[in-house]
Amino acid sequence: MKRAFERHSGLTVSMLRKSTGEILDQIRLEKNNPSVDVWWGGTGDTHLQAASENLLEAYTSKHETDVLPWAQNFFDMSGGRAAGIYAGALGFAYNSELLKKSNLTAPNCWKDLTSEAYRGRIQSGNPNSSGTAFTTLATLIQLFGEDEAFSYMKALDRNIVDYTKAGSAPVKAAARGETLIGISFMHDAVTQKEAGAPLVIVAPCEGTGYEIGAVSIVLGTKNRDLARRFVDFALSPEGQATGAQADQNQVPSNSKASLPPGAPDISLIKMVDYDFATFGSPEERSRLLARFDTEIHPPTQ
Repeated sequence: MKRAFERHSGLTVSMLRKSTGEILDQIRLEKNNPSVDVWWGGTGDTHLQAASENLLEAYTSKHETDVLPWAQNFFDMSGGRAAGIYAGALGFAYNSELLKKSNLTAPNCWKDLTSEAYRGRIQSGNPNSSGTAFTTLATLIQLFGEDEAFSYMKALDRNIVDYTKAGSAPVKAAARGETLIGISFMHDAVTQKEAGAPLVIVAPCEGTGYEIGAVSIVLGTKNRDLARRFVDFALSPEGQATGAQADQNQVPSNSKASLPPGAPDISLIKMVDYDFATFGSPEERSRLLARFDTEIHPPTQ
């Protein structure tokens, strides 16, 4: 995306890669003197949270009229401060070679992952840093109810060998054979499978949540016009084509953009009616993360 925008605009772009929660923390810390202009990618609930804290600048791109209904709804929800650029369903993937070698039954549902057979064989992200993992937490609550979801996560915790900082790390570890099961967005697993990894990708039987990846302009940017040019490019068919070109398999938001060949068909997956407004609010996010830290995985000192 960086290289494509540089070719398109003739500008030189400086890009910093961080996990979603880390980006939100940085934007908060720098709210009086931001060092970045644009926040591109990452789960939309954190963009909504930043919008509610008045950390983002409103902007309506010329391409907004071409985006799909779920992206239009997200834009309205943000008060015009964040635009949806892609969607992706949550799930998990297992390494079929390790499964066969261990003579284990394949998991098909969220609740299958609590089986003792998978003790020490699962990786998931940490919701404090990973937008993917926070989407997992919010999805489980919407599927099972909050108290049952936390009871489930306590049982799942016994099987998790590592809570990773980045949300795509679990399926990458499963692809390398370092763990049996990785909980991540399905399109991240597709990327690994297309590269030759022996992964089987699962849409959990109970249903699952999804993310809307977003792009936002940081309030107080010193390069407003250039930031707006980037947002326009990110929402254009040309800009969204960079996903497929980089072997990424999210569903693009622009109705005129081509769907990557490997993108999961989210219309065939049982999806929760994801409540972005609730789980994108600062108070709810902070409360749920505090409960996760207290009941599931206390932070290391």
